[in-house]
Amino acid sequence: MFDWDETPDLNITPLVDIMLVLLAILMVTTPAVVYEEKITLPDGTKSQVIQRVPEIELRITKDRRVYFKRDSFSISEFPDNFVLISQKFSLDKTVVYIKADESLQYKDVMFVLKSVKEAGFTKVSLETNG
Repeated sequence: MFDWDETPDLNITPLVDIMLVLLAILMVTTPAVVYEEKITLPDGTKSQVIQRVPEIELRITKDRRVYFKRDSFSISEFPDNFVLISQKFSLDKTVVYIKADESLQYKDVMFVLKSVKEAGFTKVSLETNG
C-alpha cells in the first residue's frame, strides 16, 4: 500500500554545489571578457604644424674625444667650443643628449655634463642602451 502522509526528503546539496561552481566560473571569466566597440574618430584640423624640438647629440668616445655632429674636440677644449656652439640654439627649449662610452671614467662624463649645464642648457639627458 501507498502511504499518502509520507513527505519526501529533498536533498538540495548537489544543486547548491553545482550552482556555486557555476558562479565561481562566471566570476573568474567575466573580468577577462573584453568588450570592443568600433568607433570612428572625427577628423582634426591639420592647419597647425607641430614644431620639432631642436636636439643636440654629444658622443664621448673611450679616447676622451667629444663629438658634436662632425666636429671633434678633446675633453679639455670642449667647454669653450661648446659655449660657441650653444649660441645657435635656444637654451630653454633645446634637448641635449649625451652618449658616453662605458669604459670612460665617471669624472670625464660629469665634466661634459657640467660644461653643458654651465652653457645654460636645462634639458640634458644621459643615454644608455636600456
